[in-house]
Amino acid sequence: MSTVEKRSRERVTAPEANPRRWQALAVLALVQFMIVIDNTIVNIALPSIRNDLGTSQAGLAWVVNGYLLTAGGLLLLGGRFADLLGRKRIFVIGTSIFALASLTSGAAWNSGVLIASRFLQGVGEALASPAALALIVLMFTTPKERAKALGIWGGLAGMGATVGVLLSGVLVDLANWRWVFFINIPIAVVALVLCAKLVQDAPAQGVRRKLDVPGGLLVTGGLVLVVNGLLRAAEHPWGSFGVWGSFVAGLILLGLFVLVEARSDDPMMPLRFFANRTRVSANAVTILLTSAMAAMFFIVTLYVQQVLGYSPLQSGLAYIPFCIAFIPGMVLSTQLVTRFGPKTAIIVGFVVSAAGMLLLARIDAHGSFWGQLVPATAVLAFGLAIGLPALQNAALHQLSDEDAGLGSGVQTSVQQLGSALGLAVLTTIALNHASASVATGVAQNEATVSGYRLAFVVAAIVLAVGAALVAAFMERVKAPQTAVPV
Repeated sequence: MSTVEKRSRERVTAPEANPRRWQALAVLALVQFMIVIDNTIVNIALPSIRNDLGTSQAGLAWVVNGYLLTAGGLLLLGGRFADLLGRKRIFVIGTSIFALASLTSGAAWNSGVLIASRFLQGVGEALASPAALALIVLMFTTPKERAKALGIWGGLAGMGATVGVLLSGVLVDLANWRWVFFINIPIAVVALVLCAKLVQDAPAQGVRRKLDVPGGLLVTGGLVLVVNGLLRAAEHPWGSFGVWGSFVAGLILLGLFVLVEARSDDPMMPLRFFANRTRVSANAVTILLTSAMAAMFFIVTLYVQQVLGYSPLQSGLAYIPFCIAFIPGMVLSTQLVTRFGPKTAIIVGFVVSAAGMLLLARIDAHGSFWGQLVPATAVLAFGLAIGLPALQNAALHQLSDEDAGLGSGVQTSVQQLGSALGLAVLTTIALNHASASVATGVAQNEATVSGYRLAFVVAAIVLAVGAALVAAFMERVKAPQTAVPV
């Protein structure tokens, strides 16, 4: 059979697109937007939580880390559950769990209830996020439409991190810390009601209804230990046993996972997943971009509050220019991906983001909001908005129907790992440099800002390395304009 005849047959047998797919995308993106907001919205509320519930410093750490640990460890398993049990079903279950955990978090009468609820929120994300992303991959059957849909998804997810910081300041100052959790409930309810009408499941063909239990246990345990090691490194020396012991144990379990998968008849992660160079490269450099992004949000928030003396409300409002600059970056990202392919968009996004980081490295102890922060964060937002959606598109390149949930789980897992890595490494660099400067007689504020500047320079180098890796290893793939199934 000729190539033309094969293509013709593929078009005839291609699955009919869901006529409500764009409305369904809005529902799925709404939930992801809510989840990403929740990742950042809690940080500014921590002092109020401590005062209200009498939570210890260790307890406050678990309010954040319990969520990250659970989500990071279970995302890959959640993606495979979506492939085996149905993406829409797992999305609904995950969103419902997240909403319930938001309710109990907001109503928590002590720190124990709050921490347990945060663990449960992590379970909700681990189920809902990869299922939603897999639904998008399967609902949008043409490469051009899929690129646009993933651009919207990735852009809104990236903006959600910023809106979370902005919104938390408003809610904590004008209402109560409990509303950083209660605000999730009406969003989740609306999404669940609309999901029943608009989201059409696309069950994979040929998936055997069997879960690789040994593989699931090994990868979950390995990811939990690696994330735990990274989270501990943000608060303890890298040489402490709690850090390197957890990290090494996690890597050993992940190594055993690879060995088990290579010998399994029905593996949780088939080795064919790693055969696509574009997909593997995109997932690898996602860790670099999200690590720089997470550290930037954390350090900029510390800078405006502790150095410039901003209130929580002012700290949140300081991110408005970032949100504004993000929107044109999203639009340009989609145009670049559909015209030149994801590789070009990713390189542009990384280079522009690196330039933004270097602009942030100009801050000083008497910083100017309009003269220093606004230009830097605007350039950085524009670059991130170009790179994030393009990375999402490349990370899901040529996924088969039966592996859509798995690929989505891998992408969301590396995002969590990148965030934890950035907070562990870049914030440690900043704090260590500040301590060393104070020891030489530098004033505390000057030393603190000097540490922040160094962290931003290192982040810029990380992003530049990411651009170079993409240029060297990622295949140049231009999305065709015709309807070709995955």
